[in-house]
Amino acid sequence: MIEIKHKETGQVLLRIEGNSLADQKLEGAQLAHADLSGQDLTGLRLARINLNGANLAGAKLDGADLQSAILTEANFDGASLKQADLTDAVGQHASFRDANLAGATLRYARLQGADLSGADLSGAGLSMADLRGNFNSANLSKTDLRGANLTGANLTGADLSEANMHEAKMLNATMARAKMERAIGPSGKAYGGAKKVAAPWWKFWS
Repeated sequence: MIEIKHKETGQVLLRIEGNSLADQKLEGAQLAHADLSGQDLTGLRLARINLNGANLAGAKLDGADLQSAILTEANFDGASLKQADLTDAVGQHASFRDANLAGATLRYARLQGADLSGADLSGAGLSMADLRGNFNSANLSKTDLRGANLTGANLTGADLSEANMHEAKMLNATMARAKMERAIGPSGKAYGGAKKVAAPWWKFWS
């Protein structure tokens, strides 16, 4: 039997039959402030799960379904979330420092105040997401940022090469030392030889 405990009090939040979390159904589970650090949650269905304030540092969540999950103030530092689905997830003030979110889907995610410094978001889908957070030295190359809200975001040293920022909100964003090669800017203007957007981006939704 597996016991998932509160990260501070040690109180048992959930008991699961078996010796592994693999293939377990945790959709909608109430695991606020749980300690799941270093756990292998690869491919698990975690939609609508409540992980408010939980510790998932170093956890493996590649391909996990985290749609509409509550991730407020959760710790994902150094975690692997490659190809994970965080569509419409709520992650205000969560920490994803040095996390691997390559190819992840974060459309409509709410990450205002989140710390994604040093994170790998290459190829991630971030369209229409609230990204008013810290992306210092993050890898945002080839990301889909169409319509995203990056107002006041810290993009210092971020790699935005080949990113598509068409109609993204960038007011007061810090862009010092950011790499913009072949990126598409908010107005549809191309940087460094990229093709200019010729039609409304929503007609090419993917």
